[in-house]
Amino acid sequence: VPSGRGGVLTETVNEVSKLSNKIGMNHDYHMEEKIVPPSSLEGKVKETMHNAFWDHLKEQLSAAPPDFSCALELLKEIKEILLSLLLPRQNRLRTEIEEALDMNFLKQKAEDGTLDVPYLSKYILNMMTLLCAPVRDEAVQKLEHVTDPAQLLRGIFQVLGLMKMDMVNYTIQSLQPHLQEHSIQYERAKFQEQLDEQPGLLNHTTKWLTKAAADLTTPPPTCPDMPDSTSVAGPSPNQPANNPEPLSPSMVLSQGFLNLLLWDPQNEEFPETLLMDRTRLQELESQLHQLTVLASVLLVASSFSGSVLFGSPQFVDKLKRITRSLLEDFNSRPEEAMLTVSEQVSQEIHQSLKNMGLAALSSDNTASLIGQLQNIAKKENCVRSVIDQRIHLFLKCCLVLGVQRSLLDLPGGLTLIEAELAELGQKFVNLTHHNQQVFGPYYTEILKTLTSPAQALETKVESL
Repeated sequence: VPSGRGGVLTETVNEVSKLSNKIGMNHDYHMEEKIVPPSSLEGKVKETMHNAFWDHLKEQLSAAPPDFSCALELLKEIKEILLSLLLPRQNRLRTEIEEALDMNFLKQKAEDGTLDVPYLSKYILNMMTLLCAPVRDEAVQKLEHVTDPAQLLRGIFQVLGLMKMDMVNYTIQSLQPHLQEHSIQYERAKFQEQLDEQPGLLNHTTKWLTKAAADLTTPPPTCPDMPDSTSVAGPSPNQPANNPEPLSPSMVLSQGFLNLLLWDPQNEEFPETLLMDRTRLQELESQLHQLTVLASVLLVASSFSGSVLFGSPQFVDKLKRITRSLLEDFNSRPEEAMLTVSEQVSQEIHQSLKNMGLAALSSDNTASLIGQLQNIAKKENCVRSVIDQRIHLFLKCCLVLGVQRSLLDLPGGLTLIEAELAELGQKFVNLTHHNQQVFGPYYTEILKTLTSPAQALETKVESL
């Protein structure tokens, strides 16, 4: 490596490894085109420049005689895109495109003034029909009805851009098993190199798993304002010590992963084996927190408005959208956010009951509804605590049973956020599964000292 470039090369390799890690652990990973808001400065500049280019093309094609200089450049780029969409085995189509869009021949036609742009556009559309994914069929068919040559070329470019993204995502899906295996081997090898240099590199990981084992033998706290909250909430993610079954490695590791979603940001002893995933875990923690508040709002609201309103998917979706938008400042100003939420939710319920010809809430019930919604701002609020406990229980079930089986028997109060829970659960399972595949051998050695020898031999961490 030339002098001065070693750091750049290492950084590039690390970035590629992170991307490989991200693709490997997310089975639904796909690339998306960056969407620029039309009202933004960037959006306005982009739109202005694009319109200017296509207007210029239209002027050239409408001139007498027509000027094909821009059209030739577009046809050249279109040819390159079409060739990039071909699979290695599609040699016949490759030869056909090369001949039909031979740039030397087209340039000669343009100089003679006989370049037939509509005919070439028709050929390109036919080729796009052959190569596009079914989801793009409608967009290609719409272009067949465009008669203006400039507008047609513009539409072709837009759809080809989508087809390029489809091909990228198809390639990612095809390579995912290889990327996943590469990521596992690479991460483990790099970690082993660091461990060889720093024998104490697993100290924080050991503390993390030790605490998880201790949590499984500690009775969970109860809600002070609701003595029977444990019976209402169902089993706690922290199972009490009266469970006669011995701890297994899978139980301890599941509890450890759940504890990461409650990690104190001030605690610097984060497990070394999860440092690369820390940002993603923080995102999941934030998503979990938002769902806890959202589900708490929906549970309180449903207890006042009954099954008539909440039996309507449209009403529930609308209430979700309103609540989500008003909770954006919840972390910094929870009381103010919940004040706004309580007022808006109350108004929506009142208006919906009125629209359906049902009796409105009494003034006492309205005041109680608003008061209970505002109390969700408090961390010790029992509704919020119970919902939080139930979501953690759901995530624990996801680790053991899988997401789909866990969704079949959701704890009470979570059915209204089933789709959101499924997304959260799948992300959590993908992350933890990939981490176990990479660091399973290290976890096994640590867990042998925390669980009974017989159980440790019987249960493999990798099979969780």
